[in-house]
Amino acid sequence: MNWRQTGFVVVLGALLAAGFSAEAQDASGPDVDAALQRIGAFVERYYSRAQSVVSEVRVRIRPMARDLSPRGLTRHLLYEMRVEWEPGKDDMPPDPIVIRDLLEANGRPPKPGDELECSDPRLVSPEPLAIFLPRRRSRFSFTWAGRGREAGRDAIRLDYRARGDEPPTVEWNGSCVTVDLPGMTRGRVWADAQSGEVLRLDEHLTGMFEFDVPRDQRRSGGPMTMTIERADTSIRYRSVDFSSPDETLLLPSSIEMMVVWRNAGAQRLFITHDFSNYRRFVTGSRIIRNPNRH
Repeated sequence: MNWRQTGFVVVLGALLAAGFSAEAQDASGPDVDAALQRIGAFVERYYSRAQSVVSEVRVRIRPMARDLSPRGLTRHLLYEMRVEWEPGKDDMPPDPIVIRDLLEANGRPPKPGDELECSDPRLVSPEPLAIFLPRRRSRFSFTWAGRGREAGRDAIRLDYRARGDEPPTVEWNGSCVTVDLPGMTRGRVWADAQSGEVLRLDEHLTGMFEFDVPRDQRRSGGPMTMTIERADTSIRYRSVDFSSPDETLLLPSSIEMMVVWRNAGAQRLFITHDFSNYRRFVTGSRIIRNPNRH
């Protein structure tokens, strides 16, 4: 998943990574590899069905004060969203992606030429559950984290972390910066103990990250560095019923993100995504994005 700050963007670790690998199971827990096999099989089924489903997503981007109370104006966005995946027969088929079409920004339809703000979700982004595809077992290690209840179900918990020391990357696009920190994240997945269905996925930054601000991006007398102090995300899933034909699918319900910066414009943002109005469209059709939207 990605976090965007007014003027800046953060991309963190596993939720945008290309793959993972299972390490030897924790001796104190059950077979981690078997659990990953069940989760991976569910994710493949999920993608095969999710491609024929479209939803509406209401996004709220809220600046926060130091005590995390609301501060300033909240930005309201409405998207239509779907998943696209073409597994194909190649060894490395294209990654699953999320496609968003912006319907409203602060209560009005976008006009041709309107620019997205840096805090807005990308119109095209990696799909978070791609890290559980069986062929992507090279960048993450997993350990047993116990059992519990999630969404009213018996669930298993697995903790994961990035494998290796892939360096951070910082890329600027105008006044926006994308920071990719693949080696500085930890996460936890909650999955149905029997079916492997993913019920919840959390990830957080393990430490602060400071980087230089280029001269052409510095305000007069402004700081020479920026720091990401905190970045957390939590994705939850729920069962959605469809008819004609009758079918129940586990699909995203909500996403909550918190990102805290030092020396940035809006230094604390709380971002929520609420999914609703799920519906199916004819298999093989595609939603055409307005070419005037960026």
